[in-house]
Amino acid sequence: MPTFQADKLKATIAGIVRLTGSEAAEAETVADHLVMANLSGHDSHGVGMIPKYIDCFHRGLVVPNTSVSIINDAGAILQFDAKKGFGQRVAKEATAGAIARAKETGVCLYTLANAFHIGRVGSYGEQSIAEGMVSIHFVNVSDHRPSVAPFGGGEARYITNPVCIAVPGAGKQDPIVLDMATSKLALGKVRVAYNKRVQMEEGNLLDPEGRPTTDPGVMFPELRGALLPFGEHKGSGLALMCELLGGMLSRGQTIQPGRERKDGIINNMLGIVFDPNKLISADAFAEELQATIDYVKSATPQDPAKPVLVAGDPERAARAKRGQEGIPLDDNTWAGILEAGVSLGQAREETERQVA
Repeated sequence: MPTFQADKLKATIAGIVRLTGSEAAEAETVADHLVMANLSGHDSHGVGMIPKYIDCFHRGLVVPNTSVSIINDAGAILQFDAKKGFGQRVAKEATAGAIARAKETGVCLYTLANAFHIGRVGSYGEQSIAEGMVSIHFVNVSDHRPSVAPFGGGEARYITNPVCIAVPGAGKQDPIVLDMATSKLALGKVRVAYNKRVQMEEGNLLDPEGRPTTDPGVMFPELRGALLPFGEHKGSGLALMCELLGGMLSRGQTIQPGRERKDGIINNMLGIVFDPNKLISADAFAEELQATIDYVKSATPQDPAKPVLVAGDPERAARAKRGQEGIPLDDNTWAGILEAGVSLGQAREETERQVA
């Protein structure tokens, strides 16, 4: 499998996004986010999304050069409308606004509605912890056919509806960033398996008749089957809360069939950003965080070759490895990126030259 250096890949992706008419800063924000997802080991949310992005652009489902607008300012509550702007830009803007308000009030509850795919939600947790804030995020997906079965169901009723909780680091302890889909795995991971032409592990997918399967072809190229929720009723319950908190309370859309489905990717989010120093002293925070993480990691590993990890550790390890060795992309994913560029008038040779 070929590998690509992050800086060259980022420049290439930014160039493709600019062909949609995006201004340079917006294109760089989108590209930086996607490549960071790959660097972090989350290929499902990385540059392999570009073919879908460009397809949605051609169908008018994403609007370049669109910023968020505030639709409700109630002190410690902010609500934003993204108007189908590129998600990486609008979610970053909304989160920045919430952080600024939380620095004034101690806490800010914010919502974001009608954003085109915001990507890896952990990015906005990382944005918050960089400013010393704790953040909690609930996200749903609309304008798309459901892809995740509810607990006990044989057909899809949700999408992967992620949850993120981020806690800043202190002293020698790195930040803790829990970023997870409420399905057993992200739909993009099935796309990666489909592009690689490999089977999925058992226990993740249902076929169109509601029977267990390992074939990623039930989800790509046409979505016919369903993913399963993680933790059975627990993941299914969290997915519902993402619909109600992220979709309904943001003034966005939920997955219910009365809403439009044009096969786009619209995200809605409810987030809470707050200053932990308003609750506990900085010294006590640092001491307790370190002691707790040390205790968790002191558990004897089930496999001596695999130490106990906490949320955020796998991403840091992946960034170190891929930053040095390069980002692997399978041939089908790369071919899709090349085709996206061609559809915007860029020759394959030009795209290939940029990453050479």
